Amino acid sequence: MAGSGRRPEHRGPPELFYDEAEARKYTQNSRVVEIQSQMSERAVELLGLPEDRPCLLLDVGCGSGLSGDYISEEGHYWIGMDISPAMLDVAVEREVEGDLLLADVGHGIPFRPGMFDGCISISAVQWLCNADKKSHSPPKRLYRFFSTLYTALARGSRAVLQLYPENSEQLELITAQAMRAGFTGGMVVDYPNSAKAKKFFLCLFVGTSGTLPKGLGTECANEEPHQAKFTNERTRFRNVKGKSVKKSRDWILEKKERRRRQGKEVRADTKYTGRKRRPRF
Repeated sequence: MAGSGRRPEHRGPPELFYDEAEARKYTQNSRVVEIQSQMSERAVELLGLPEDRPCLLLDVGCGSGLSGDYISEEGHYWIGMDISPAMLDVAVEREVEGDLLLADVGHGIPFRPGMFDGCISISAVQWLCNADKKSHSPPKRLYRFFSTLYTALARGSRAVLQLYPENSEQLELITAQAMRAGFTGGMVVDYPNSAKAKKFFLCLFVGTSGTLPKGLGTECANEEPHQAKFTNERTRFRNVKGKSVKKSRDWILEKKERRRRQGKEVRADTKYTGRKRRPRF
């Protein structure tokens, strides 16, 4: 799931699209390298990392390690995941400082809980919206990715995912699955009024609802549409004490979702879930 400095053309799955020739061409393109470095810098900035110590970061869709180079320059450590063997081969040849893992993030993040101080991803997450195989379900793959990422991140940390959504529906699907997995946060859009410079960064918070950073180039724009916030949907249905009303539909859905996260078998949600039965005569 190699990142790119340009809007990707989805011609097949990423592990095939980024073959050996494409991986080398990509890494040797000075404009791609420059854009990749700029987006990596912005992503790390949005992480809001502490300045007094080095951190361990996860780079999702690390590709040939261009984003990892910036992480190393800032004095942090990183582990990169990518689905393209050709891209990782180039990263090894370049002798990047991070550790590399060949993996499909649609299968989940295979690291122990709370391991990372933050996560960045450059131009990779939108690949999960493609059904490249019959067995692929984009909503399920996205949820698997976000739920395991949430677990792998330390409480109070952030994930910043730069992406190129093809349309508003895709953007809604991605953010909905992130919210369902427990994240709060929102979309930060840099230079919203520029066709070329406009960039989307999904800024996610783990365990805390932090203040969403402002997008660059929004000083003269109406910031609210470009600072789309969301919170975990469970907070929408609360009583005066801040809890969902017991035995209500939302309370039942919360309970079922907790059990699913614990790996327990739970009946599927239907329109009848939480509906009161009529009294029998």
